[in-house]
Amino acid sequence: MNHPQQDIAPYGAWRSPITSAAIVAESVGLDQPTIAGDAIFWIEGRAREQGRSVIVRCDADGQTSDLTPTGFNARTRVHEYGGGALLIDGDTVYFSNFTDQRVYRQTGNVAPQALTAAGARRFADATLDRRHHRLICIRENHGDTAREAVNTVVAIDLDDGSETVLLTGHDFYAAPRLSPDGSQLAWLCWDHPNMPWDGTTLWCAAVADDGTLAGARQVAGSSDDPVFQPAWSPAGELHFISEQSGWWNLYRLRDGSVQALCPMAAEFGRPLWNLGISTYGFDGTGRIVCSYAQEGDWHLALLDPESGLLDDITTPFRKIGDLKVGRDFVVFIGGAPTSADAIVRLDLTTRTHQVLKRAISLQVDAGYLSVPRAITFPTTDAQVSHAFSHAFYYAPANRDFTAPAGTRPPLLVFNHGGPTSAASATLNLSIQFWTSRGFAVVDVNYGGSTGYGRAYRQRLNGNWGVVDVDDALNAARFLVAEGAADPEKLAIRGGSAGGYTALAALTFHDVFKAGASYYGVSDLETLARDCHKFESRYLDSLVGPYPARKDIYVARSPIHFTDKLASPLILFQGMEDRVVPPAQAQLMFDAVRAKGLPVAYIRFDGEAHGFRRAENIRRALEAELYFYGRVFGFLPADNIEPVAIDNLPD
Repeated sequence: MNHPQQDIAPYGAWRSPITSAAIVAESVGLDQPTIAGDAIFWIEGRAREQGRSVIVRCDADGQTSDLTPTGFNARTRVHEYGGGALLIDGDTVYFSNFTDQRVYRQTGNVAPQALTAAGARRFADATLDRRHHRLICIRENHGDTAREAVNTVVAIDLDDGSETVLLTGHDFYAAPRLSPDGSQLAWLCWDHPNMPWDGTTLWCAAVADDGTLAGARQVAGSSDDPVFQPAWSPAGELHFISEQSGWWNLYRLRDGSVQALCPMAAEFGRPLWNLGISTYGFDGTGRIVCSYAQEGDWHLALLDPESGLLDDITTPFRKIGDLKVGRDFVVFIGGAPTSADAIVRLDLTTRTHQVLKRAISLQVDAGYLSVPRAITFPTTDAQVSHAFSHAFYYAPANRDFTAPAGTRPPLLVFNHGGPTSAASATLNLSIQFWTSRGFAVVDVNYGGSTGYGRAYRQRLNGNWGVVDVDDALNAARFLVAEGAADPEKLAIRGGSAGGYTALAALTFHDVFKAGASYYGVSDLETLARDCHKFESRYLDSLVGPYPARKDIYVARSPIHFTDKLASPLILFQGMEDRVVPPAQAQLMFDAVRAKGLPVAYIRFDGEAHGFRRAENIRRALEAELYFYGRVFGFLPADNIEPVAIDNLPD
């Protein structure tokens, strides 16, 4: 029975207050919360300022102020994905500036001053060495264009900005961390072909009076044990997260031996896509405040390191990211199904929280929001009998509209990037944009996703383009069988690695009737040959060594099999993308157009891997909606600039 106040309109044609303009005008990205005394800092990525990243300070009284003046952009490009761009020391801020990648120092209201010299070097993940009046950080040197970038750990003198290499010889470094008295340095490193979630080693060395390192020794980790986030307790004991049990759990080094603190089937760590991320820390009494994930949801807890007892702290959040710990409070990025990401301060004594900044200021009536339902569905996997996969399902939701009786909604299958990443149940207006217009959405945590243990993540090893695609297909089939989706209006979309999954599903299977690729991979060989250093050997584990297994790369590359593709496709691409170069989208567009299928290609000048500018984010959302409207035969309620679609019948 229809609600008496609801209008009847086809799925997809519902009018919604969640417009693309509102999404970009009233939203910011939130990153790297940091504590300095009672003050809290974070970085805001502002689409309305051309994607500029701005450092924000929040004082103890809740008053906020921007620290980064116009003309500066607090963002590093180490590993291309960045992270760890910010370090606070009292009233002094050190940050990497995106334009020139130099480290700048800013004290009080004085304009930022360059600390490092100009050059083809990038810096990130710094710690302050007070004994020697220097920063210790990761440096990525791109000065020799004839070879891949060189990653080292360097010291930057705070007087003259000179750089001294402390550690070299490994392909990658992360997390240089000084002990409380400054006498020891711990760090992570790893080498090709590993990614940091495949295997890293944790090292420790003494810091001599002259600042050099002595007696370096490996204390944990291996080529198949990915150690994460070394941190020193106030008493000077080294802690870290290891996956030796099959789950990322907390450990410490005491009297030369490694001790598990709280063994459990839960993930206390995350993939190190960005430098500087944190999931635990120590409060003023030496207790560990930590976050951990189970079945896709994150929890906050206090851990007694001596007894191993875990005391959960009840919060309304199902996402807890970038946790930082102060004396008697913590700050983190929290999100929930009806509230988007926010900078949250939680008092450890009262266990009450305060939202300091919301990523989205747009207030949306609950009648327009779809609350996700976690689903587990059967899927196929040659290496795992009775395989199951995970996803979050969103039903269409709009208090003002209902669909004609007997019809089912179109379904959008979302595929996250990485592919070693994860979908969360946090409010995402880019999903609600679709559900409030009458689409159903399923956000798939396919095999290879993080948050379900190492065995689940490694289902994708050697099987990228197979396991992820099968899970996307089976999520759609599962919902069709439930009566929750129209089998003739199934679409698949994704960005980066998720874009590859979408392209592979459209090319090698006939389940989906349309799709969208955002800077997706169409040619695995090109990706293997042209990718930046951080991911240049990633496909060794996901696909196989190249060129030794060129046959697999060819067999799984959609660009070689466009003759199999039978569904309309829209592609979006940033023209400054160095992770997935624009040539990949162009080749796919040319091939699909030559075949005579409906296809559209939208290019964005000045955008890299992921869109940051408000006008481009808005255009992409609207163009995708327009495309589905033309393909599935409905008229969107929005006033959208038409998209040029080649080969579309009148």
